[in-house]
Amino acid sequence: MNHKLDTSKIVQVRLKETQFYQEEFPKKQIVLHHTVSNGNAKSVMNWWASTPAKIGVAFIIDRDGIIHQCFSSKHWAHHLGTKAKNNKQLNQQSIGIELCSWGGLTIKENPMLKGNPKFFSSTGTEVQKEEVVKLDKPFRGYLYFQKYTSSQLNSLQILVNYLCETYGIPKSYNSDMWDYSRMAMNGNPGIWTHGSYRKDKSDCFPQLELIKTIVD
Repeated sequence: MNHKLDTSKIVQVRLKETQFYQEEFPKKQIVLHHTVSNGNAKSVMNWWASTPAKIGVAFIIDRDGIIHQCFSSKHWAHHLGTKAKNNKQLNQQSIGIELCSWGGLTIKENPMLKGNPKFFSSTGTEVQKEEVVKLDKPFRGYLYFQKYTSSQLNSLQILVNYLCETYGIPKSYNSDMWDYSRMAMNGNPGIWTHGSYRKDKSDCFPQLELIKTIVD
């Protein structure tokens, strides 16, 4: 696999300068999210742009693996939403990455077609079964998720490697990144998920291929 990031292929979908903080802080953490939306990265950015709140992340990776950049990774916006006293600092020192995915899904059995269930997002959008992964046990209340694509994970690995090298962030695997983590909340350097900071979030979920992406 080519681990070199070709920055010329990153799609620039910049947020307005009033919608993120143009302040530079040393970066210690990378935080992985998923969007709970369809595969259109630009629609995610447009949603953030429709509000005056300075909420967003530096990078969004769509289902085809294309990386979209909303602002420089040196800058910051709110993306964690914790109630902790150090919430602002955690946002300042972290780089957020969103993977386009509906995330947790509910299942609806068709009584007329046994063995042919349908899967739906939290907004009622049907997700095709070939895009669904079933976990060995429920995660944050869900057994089924829309899986992250191989193209997304390939791009994520390249981007994470680049950011870790650029900012000196350790790429060691934190096994507690899938749970609420005191280490994450204390600002320990490394790669974390949104769920590391909030018990009410299920992004990102421990898809085996995602774990391998982080470990490799």
